[in-house]
Amino acid sequence: MDKQTVKYIMDHYFHLSNDKEKLAWKHYSSSIKLEGNESPKKLEMYKKMGWLTDDNDVLNLLKDGYDNFEENTAKKILATHEDKIFFNRCPNCGLLARTPKAKQCRYCLHDWHDS
Repeated sequence: MDKQTVKYIMDHYFHLSNDKEKLAWKHYSSSIKLEGNESPKKLEMYKKMGWLTDDNDVLNLLKDGYDNFEENTAKKILATHEDKIFFNRCPNCGLLARTPKAKQCRYCLHDWHDS
């Protein structure tokens, strides 16, 4: 799956992921926020709030890096919810639009608002 498709699915259909995938994303983004400021007090607060986890199943989703996590999650979302995902492609060039509701192509600038 190409990076653009992975990003599109993660940006617009991540809500279809399971609880462990959502927690893995929360753990990763919270870890990024804490980089360089990992005081024990903050770490404890983040764990208490459920933003960080010790769950091995969740951490294993991230073990091969965030890019692999995103790609694997996007593939799983697509496989599980194919009927709920709309790939909005430009009718002119066929490339993926920025959002499911976009009506103008960011690549060829074709506009299909009136279609």
